Amino acid sequence: MALRLAASRFSKTPSAKRNIVWLDRSLTSHFTPLRCYLSTSPKPESVTLGENIPAPPMVYISGEEMTHYACNLFVDQWIKPYFDTSAWEVYDLSCKSRDETNDKVLHDAVEAGARIGAIFKEPTITPSALQVKEFGLSKAFGSPNGAMRRGWNGITISRDTIHIKGIELGYKNQVLFERHAVGGEYGAGWNEVGKGTLLTTYLPQDGAPPFVVDKRDLTDDHNVVVVYHNPYDNVRELAHIFFKRCLEAKVTPYIVTKKTVFKWQEGYWTTMKEVFDSDYKEEFLKEGLLERSGGDLQHLISDAATMQLIRWTDGGFGMAAHNYDGDMLTDQIAQVHRSPGFITSNLVGRSADGNLIKEFEASHGTVSDLWHDHLAGKETSLNPLGLVEAMIGAMQHAATLDVDKNPGDASKVAVKLKVMNFTETLREAMHNTFRYGQGTRDMSGPSGFTTEDFIAKVAWRLQRYLAQQDEEAPPPQLQEPTRKYRRNLKIDAEAVNKMFQKFDTNGDGKIDYEEFEAMMIKLNLAPKLETEEKDARDAY
Repeated sequence: MALRLAASRFSKTPSAKRNIVWLDRSLTSHFTPLRCYLSTSPKPESVTLGENIPAPPMVYISGEEMTHYACNLFVDQWIKPYFDTSAWEVYDLSCKSRDETNDKVLHDAVEAGARIGAIFKEPTITPSALQVKEFGLSKAFGSPNGAMRRGWNGITISRDTIHIKGIELGYKNQVLFERHAVGGEYGAGWNEVGKGTLLTTYLPQDGAPPFVVDKRDLTDDHNVVVVYHNPYDNVRELAHIFFKRCLEAKVTPYIVTKKTVFKWQEGYWTTMKEVFDSDYKEEFLKEGLLERSGGDLQHLISDAATMQLIRWTDGGFGMAAHNYDGDMLTDQIAQVHRSPGFITSNLVGRSADGNLIKEFEASHGTVSDLWHDHLAGKETSLNPLGLVEAMIGAMQHAATLDVDKNPGDASKVAVKLKVMNFTETLREAMHNTFRYGQGTRDMSGPSGFTTEDFIAKVAWRLQRYLAQQDEEAPPPQLQEPTRKYRRNLKIDAEAVNKMFQKFDTNGDGKIDYEEFEAMMIKLNLAPKLETEEKDARDAY
């Protein structure tokens, strides 16, 4: 509670005889108004500048280019002034480091992640053939993600929309997505072959007779053959993770496959439905979360899911899919919701001792174009929202694991309280900086802050919020920033003008309702009646 100090003068005579003396304003014209706060005992979760709180153990995987630069800035300005991060294990997965260690650093990082269970990962580069030459590497190193997913017994990759209260992005309400973390095309074996016969043979581990899974004759001179599989043992656990998260976020779940064509995907749907019916359906019905899906868990063919992602911009739903479909569909979600910078990406696995392993990263790359501008001495304006959400998630999970692994240790509980308060306050400080119109240029236009200025501004606001732990005035409610300021967004203004003139049939410079309706129907964007939507679902 804030109290204003006021200047006044009272005589010491009884109130009936007191003469009121009005203070001459000239005497106070140079006074600075002061603000004082009620003194209370510090709350257990309070965090103060220079407190040096021992941050719980966590694996920090560093990458390179612009995102590495931005992460260094916000760790130095936002986290280290409050926390001692000496318990963090840092692994450099830059191309240079992987080359110098012959990729031992990757194996060490995977081992540490399995042991500790909480991981923050900066975006990394998987070098192309051209980059191998450019960086002077001994070979083209593969993506580290496969090794991480295998080493951490990956179950799912959770990708959710990020929202800033008061600013509309793409989806009005949250959208959740679970992408099966293993199997599919990403682990495929392949080769180029000529004419001949291809046999895919299965040899059972229990010594049972082998049998041919597939036999086909290749008649072309040039063929590419591909073999992959989908491990289904962990689909049941993926289902539990998905449905629990949907209940917590109060969104409607959908399962996405292409099982009408890919018959082998039927098992994914069957397992998800079994888990839903036995453990979750009653709770979803109780919460009223199945009204939009006909009172039951609905299956969507991947083609239909693609269309619905564009139409369901109110959000409020979740989807779960196989590895490849999940990758493609979440890219589409990112585009509807402004950019990949507004989507989280969290790998969830399971350690040998049963604890959840969670790795948090942004869903975008190293932002090479801004890095090259930075190296050239030009101003840059990188939006670090996805990176910071990943850091928040990793710090919170690290604190949770530290308490779980040390039952009865009051000091661990105390640190967890501080970590949770700090990270939520950091999120508020960052979001409010956007809401006050002090964001990066993708959100605030040409007058937006540079990379360095934005991080410094959030650092200032974070310190103030932690000191006060309340806001003096509610942040302004802002409209969605125009998308024409998005980096690399190239709009053909002349073509847009021609489209407008085409649908402005009476040439009055406006599009009235009739013209708007005709335009929506012509572009096949008009919302369909619910009965038609249900018929479409039934067809699948």
